[in-house]
Amino acid sequence: MKKTNIYSVGNKGERVRSDCFITLELKEQGGIKINLVSKVKSIYGKHIESIFFEILAFFEINHAVLDIEDSGALDFVIAARLEAVIKLVKPSDKEFLLNQISQNKLPSLKKGPRVTRLYLPGNTPSLMINSGIHKPDGVILDLEDAVAFSKKHEARFLVRNALRNLDFLGVERMVRINQFPEGLKDLSFIVPHNVNLILIPKCESARQITTIIEHIEKIQKASNSNHPIWLMPIIESAKGILNSVEIAKSSDLIIGMAIGLEDYTADLGVKRTPLGMESLFARMQLITTCKAFGIQPIDSVFSDVEDLDSLKENVLASKAIGFEGMGCIHPRQIEIISAHFAPTEDEIEEAKTIVLAFNEATKNGFGVVSLGTRMIDAPVVEKAKFIIEQAIALDKLNKNWTSI
Repeated sequence: MKKTNIYSVGNKGERVRSDCFITLELKEQGGIKINLVSKVKSIYGKHIESIFFEILAFFEINHAVLDIEDSGALDFVIAARLEAVIKLVKPSDKEFLLNQISQNKLPSLKKGPRVTRLYLPGNTPSLMINSGIHKPDGVILDLEDAVAFSKKHEARFLVRNALRNLDFLGVERMVRINQFPEGLKDLSFIVPHNVNLILIPKCESARQITTIIEHIEKIQKASNSNHPIWLMPIIESAKGILNSVEIAKSSDLIIGMAIGLEDYTADLGVKRTPLGMESLFARMQLITTCKAFGIQPIDSVFSDVEDLDSLKENVLASKAIGFEGMGCIHPRQIEIISAHFAPTEDEIEEAKTIVLAFNEATKNGFGVVSLGTRMIDAPVVEKAKFIIEQAIALDKLNKNWTSI
């Protein structure tokens, strides 16, 4: 918000937690004046002010008035908010970065489990802070739909700092950037800071993927970073569905594709229904494409966070046609999605029996083996191996199960 040379960023209000609202006015003289309003001022006031003085000095600001309304913001949030407002007043290429915690330097596996991925608004720190305790496979810091256009500037700094300084308890760190080409602006805030996976919304062409990769490589070279960054295009339009094959094969960095049914049905001009017949072609096209290229097909989010019975039905239907995961928009969805996408005990036992029987037949020189009344050939074995891999990834089966 601009008023002469006064700028503000952040969030405030009775329901705001773990955040702060900062107003900065540059002056020509008078030194630094900080007006801090905080319920924890008596305990942490000096520490909070020390952060402000350090960052102001870093950006060579010697005369300013700062008004801060604090609602329990952590250091990485305070630093993100102040840097964001400073760069509205005084553009700079410098970055004020707190030391990155070691666990946020770890890469993620290309074939890692992504059954549950929890969306978190990129400008709401209170929803980020304890997200790891819900144990999703990944957290998605969302810079797109969950952030108002007027807040995207400040959200980028918050997401950057969260990638560096917030302990997500080992879950995969993902960011959904803005739609192409606006999303290219987001990359410099996340690529050098060990993001594991980038979601690309409204992806409609292979050219979008190659352009994004070109920017990623350029940023990695400039920042001397080389950790792997996986890509997950989100297909949300008729054009995207028709181009899904070209998108899937455009890069080895693509580990899966997700479908966004709210936007897809809007593009078709139809209503999204529980039965889903209006999107059946699109879902089967995406699943078939993903299976053909060995990547993960991810279903759309289920928008009714209160109706857990319908969520369960949706998950079972999704799994039945080949999806391998689903986005979550509330932590309460995680357990149901994880439990019902996972292989059942019966499925695991059957898969183990098939794999063991086929291994024994292969050892004896047979390509096909009968198991009861069933003929077990290569396609059946591949399906069984896939179930075994899922079970191991979800800790439902020991990876050394054949020797136990």
